[in-house]
Amino acid sequence: MKVLVVCQHFYPENFRINDICYELKKRGNDVTVLTGLPNYPKGKVFKEYKWHKNRKEIINGVKVVRCSLVGRGSSLLGMIVNYMWFAISGSIKAFFMKKDFDVVYVYQLSPITMTWPARVVKKIAGIPLVIHVLDQWPVSITTGGISKNSLPYKILSKWSKNAYNSADVISCSSKSFKKYFLNELGISEDKRFVYLPSYAEDDYKNTDTDYNDDFDLVFAGNIGPAQSVETIIEAANLLKDRKNIKFHIVGDGLSYNSCRSLAEKYNLDNVIFYGYHPVSDMPKYYSLADAFLITMVDNEVVNSTLPAKIQSYMVAARPIIGAISGEVADVINDADCGLCCKSLDYKGLSDLILAASKSDKLKSWSENAYNYYQKHFEKEKCLDDLERLLKSLC
Repeated sequence: MKVLVVCQHFYPENFRINDICYELKKRGNDVTVLTGLPNYPKGKVFKEYKWHKNRKEIINGVKVVRCSLVGRGSSLLGMIVNYMWFAISGSIKAFFMKKDFDVVYVYQLSPITMTWPARVVKKIAGIPLVIHVLDQWPVSITTGGISKNSLPYKILSKWSKNAYNSADVISCSSKSFKKYFLNELGISEDKRFVYLPSYAEDDYKNTDTDYNDDFDLVFAGNIGPAQSVETIIEAANLLKDRKNIKFHIVGDGLSYNSCRSLAEKYNLDNVIFYGYHPVSDMPKYYSLADAFLITMVDNEVVNSTLPAKIQSYMVAARPIIGAISGEVADVINDADCGLCCKSLDYKGLSDLILAASKSDKLKSWSENAYNYYQKHFEKEKCLDDLERLLKSLC
């Protein structure tokens, strides 16, 4: 099977699509990735890819074709330019590239314009298109304060509806997504929807434990407006007199500096920021955890999403403590692998952390997390389902 994968991000950027492509190649498939120039999370194009360098590569057997791209920078305008640049330059690249593929697969993070190059290939080559949705568009932009009544939202709504309608299959990383597509975007019920949850890379398995007398909590991942890491900082402030409770924040993003500033404002010595690290480094930081933290804003988009970090936390076999509503809370409660309060409730989060630090259920929560992962998100099962779907369309 010859698969064209379209995603604005690929190695050396750290996204799960890297592992998916490598695994599809290991299974004997011919995999080509059409992507941009790596610039995430700092927003500056990596120096190894400037001045037309490394525009074609082979990485772990996967053929990588890169189109022109400007870095996203750190401003909203820079991000918009970055998004549209990939949509246009990627479409031009797709128009001229050889199109001897059996199927085209979009790993659709934000934005929806990421699908444009794939739609060019589908239209010209007449091959099936699968859009795998991790961020629902256009409603995802409401987490940034853009109203549904605004002109940008209405334009993106039209673009999104056209993009999703162009797919032969819409695969969803969260069960709740289908309801949004049917009720909000008006996508036809005749459209084929498939639930394909995320899995965790092998790096997260068999995480060691760094034993000490402290109760260590780890948050790992993007630190942006939607993640509400400020909720963790506020909870840490309430617990600053509990000297045995430590907070470890691993990651980077738009809200990184503001979160650090908030911790400095409160003069917190129980919060440690580590910045951005690749997936290969994560076992070192995961080993610190007696429990993992997840926080998100209270938003209809977020509440219907199952972030991939949940699978990473679960396969590492640790309890999960969250200030989060919706599907994530449902999964944590269903798995009986930790404790949850409502989104943004930093007082409730501090109470849960204090209760967990004294609980005798940490071991059972850890076991439940791993067992739930094996049953619902195990890597080989997820890859089997994806490969089976793609082959069924060829």
